[in-house]
Amino acid sequence: MGNKFYNKVQESPVIAAVNHPEKLEPAIQSPCEIIFLMSGNIFNIKSIVDRVKEKGMYIYIHIDLMDGFSKDATALKYIHENIRPDGIITTKSNLIKIAKDLNMFAIQRLFILDSLSLETGIKSIHHIKPDAIEILPGIMPKIIKTIHHETRIPVIAGGLIQDKEDVIESLKAGAMGISTSKEELWLL
Repeated sequence: MGNKFYNKVQESPVIAAVNHPEKLEPAIQSPCEIIFLMSGNIFNIKSIVDRVKEKGMYIYIHIDLMDGFSKDATALKYIHENIRPDGIITTKSNLIKIAKDLNMFAIQRLFILDSLSLETGIKSIHHIKPDAIEILPGIMPKIIKTIHHETRIPVIAGGLIQDKEDVIESLKAGAMGISTSKEELWLL
């Protein structure tokens, strides 16, 4: 389960973060091999996941941002069994635990705002043990190094990635991949 994500992101470290429905087609046509779905709802998510998988790409849905689903075990079980994304992204530790129990690939999204959120995030990672971590904002090389060193869990940098230099610096700092909604960076 995890190996396919790790292998894909090593081959193609830029991840297309689709935050609007009109960005789905450009993401599918891009050289990116992984899509993070940041918008959708109970009515369209299945067709989006199916469309992405038809193209041979992997798709991870940010469950916190999907409209019409509760944020609980029942919703995750439904998504896992009926929608079948390659995994989920969430800021909620309880959903990471539920996803892991369902044998779903789970990415914990952390917003690092200050030293307390960094410390709390690292403790949460040690306790929950997600399959990967997405750090926002992703333009903090020292923080990427710290979290990767402290947890030894693959790190994805996301948020405020503006240009190729941000991508390169985040990767040099130890990020395994970069998630971005900037279409021009999908072409790197």
